[in-house]
Amino acid sequence: MATKIAVVGIGKIARDQHLPSIGRSAEFELAAAVSRHGRVEGIDNYTNLETMLRERPDIPAVALCVPPVPRYEMAVAALKAGRHVLLEKPPGTTVGEVEALIELARRQNVTLFATWHSRFAPCVEPARTWLEGKQIRHVEIVWKEDVRRWHPGQDWIWEAGGFGVFDPGINALSILTAIVPPVFVTAATLETPENCQTPIAAKLAMRSLAGFDVAADFDWRQEGPQTWEIRIETDQGLLVLADGGSRMSVDGGEHPGGLEAEYDGIYHRFAALLKAGEGDVDLAPHKLVADAFLLGRKVDVGPFHE
Repeated sequence: MATKIAVVGIGKIARDQHLPSIGRSAEFELAAAVSRHGRVEGIDNYTNLETMLRERPDIPAVALCVPPVPRYEMAVAALKAGRHVLLEKPPGTTVGEVEALIELARRQNVTLFATWHSRFAPCVEPARTWLEGKQIRHVEIVWKEDVRRWHPGQDWIWEAGGFGVFDPGINALSILTAIVPPVFVTAATLETPENCQTPIAAKLAMRSLAGFDVAADFDWRQEGPQTWEIRIETDQGLLVLADGGSRMSVDGGEHPGGLEAEYDGIYHRFAALLKAGEGDVDLAPHKLVADAFLLGRKVDVGPFHE
């Protein structure tokens, strides 16, 4: 029997990804939606999470698709109500608050799943497998896109806790931390519009105890074709992940990937965690962003206008 689930936050990411994936899933049934403004036809709609939790005890799972800043309080309410919780990325505004949620989920004996959708891109696991046993020499990340195309009218991304360009950049870091040995930040430059609190572009330098370094270039000002690429030089060839992990090549030769279904993979993973009674919260990508803000040298740039 499919698990009933409520989606909280009926915005762009929910409509583009979560609702279609739940609709295709045999493991979940969309039973309710919570949003101040959005509605989903054919199910119960609420404007307040606490009301839904109180009136629908038959819904054991909640997907939180709201921005990071309000997500913590909602996660606490759902976990205290004994519900399993799926968190959109990034899982919270700070590492500390997510660690608090991990502890609360443990005490409540419910599942907490912090999703990193880019890890479910079709070529990420093949890349991890190919890298096994090889010596990595250098990694270069170029992640450039147009904020006006992907986040139209979303002012929260420019406020404190909104992550700025790290909202997409953390996707690259989630792939990186899934396929290579641990890395840490050594330097960062954060280009921040004079009318914003978060960066529109960033450059990171990272290092690994395994002996390789990583250079990352994130930019939200790229018009035209978008660039989501990770290049990994090894002792046995150059691995390139392109299009956010959708395509993979080694020394120019294309390797087969699979169907593009990141969020389908997320919900399949969530179902497996529920069945096993386990949680899954990997904070490695979040820690890299936090350290970039700690080490980052701020560079003021011109104002951003929609």
